[in-house]
Formats: sequence, structure tokens, C-alpha cells
Amino acid sequence: MTALPPNGPTGPDEPAPLSDRDRAVLAVERQSWAGPGAKERAIREGLGISPTRYYQLLNALLDDRRALEEDPVTVNRLRRVREARRGRR
Repeated sequence: MTALPPNGPTGPDEPAPLSDRDRAVLAVERQSWAGPGAKERAIREGLGISPTRYYQLLNALLDDRRALEEDPVTVNRLRRVREARRGRR
């Protein structure tokens, strides 16, 4: 059996990888949705969380460098949408 390095499997300067839940949140955002309510239903049934909690997690992911490395197209698109909304306020 091999021992893990003292600071875990990623080393002292590397952050832990994204969780499965974080990856699932990004996967939901990569999809297109047929009609109103479909996305919210998928969030509740697929992730087991409320849409409000989902959007809290998503917003935090948009500021996470690991999410950008994982899915730069989706994260950059959502960052642009977020900035446009902020600009309209």
C-alpha cells in the first residue's frame, strides 16, 4: 500500500478537485431545456437540492478557478451573463 503525501493526493499547493456535485451542477448548465420548469425539475430530481440552493452553488462555482479549468466554455458564458445582469442593475 502506498502512503499519500502529507497534504493529501494533490500536494501542498494544488487545490482539491471539484466534487461530483460541482461537476453535476456544471453539467446541468451545459444542457438546453425544453420548457419552463424542466430545468428546476431536473435540479430537484437529479441533484436532490432546491433550485435556490443550486443557484447559490452555481454562483460560487463561477468564481472558482477549478470550475474554469474543468469547463471553461460554460463558466465563461455564465460569467458573461452574470456581468450583463449586473450591468443592467
